[in-house]
Amino acid sequence: MAWFTKKAEPKVEPGPDKKSRMEGLWTKCDSCEEILYRQELGRNWNVCIHCGHHMAWSARARLAATLDDGAFHELDANLVSEDPLQFSDSRKYRDRIRTTRKSLRENDAFICGTGRIDGHPVSVGCFNFEFMGGSMGSVVGEKVTRVFERAHAEKCAAIVFSASGGARMQEGIFSLMQMAKTSAAINRFREVRKPYISVLLHPTTGGVAASFSWLGDVIVAEPNALIGFAGPRVIEQTIRQKLPEGFQRSEFLLEKGMIDEIVPRRELRDRLALLLGLLA
Repeated sequence: MAWFTKKAEPKVEPGPDKKSRMEGLWTKCDSCEEILYRQELGRNWNVCIHCGHHMAWSARARLAATLDDGAFHELDANLVSEDPLQFSDSRKYRDRIRTTRKSLRENDAFICGTGRIDGHPVSVGCFNFEFMGGSMGSVVGEKVTRVFERAHAEKCAAIVFSASGGARMQEGIFSLMQMAKTSAAINRFREVRKPYISVLLHPTTGGVAASFSWLGDVIVAEPNALIGFAGPRVIEQTIRQKLPEGFQRSEFLLEKGMIDEIVPRRELRDRLALLLGLLA
């Protein structure tokens, strides 16, 4: 007689898929890989409390933290991109942008308006990198142009926070034309002799870096931000040489005189207020 018998395992009916109560409460630092509590990270302006790495931050959170309380007045929010080239790759451009608008509840990759920093009036705009990599199409170019036109009309300073992969390929030449358009708007803005402060975030590349982002009277950047026209891998493959350590990062550019200052995120509002007090 056997010492044991096998019983059939009880059948368990699959229940509803319940998400863990802890899901979404934690994240991992991209640099040091420490586990971070999201609420604590948010209170620290999305800067890692262990290594100081500046993680991605939404455009609206950045504007709210930088501008005086209740001072931001959004403008041009109703502008939306069309599909002038009837572009299609793995998906149709019109479908891709419609889905992105719905998921992010934003019309495009740039938010702009007017506000104040420590009482100083500014015409301000900020890229939303989550929206198709912050790419610059005709709508983004128009809104950036209006930042400078508004600053010209109101005779106030202009500030642009840039974080972009460059021109939006789905709009072809219409996208590339925005480089000249925005640069011309800055040239007209010079007439009022008010400062344009360009804040370069991670990453700022392509046509955005090659146009208005580099034309600031004062150019500041966040730590370790990738800034340049072509990416380092593209450059290495083109010239067939190994690039220096930290090439195209904020610290490298500061050493070479390409930017004026590196400002940690939590110090940026005070630094902008100081610059506006001196220049505006």
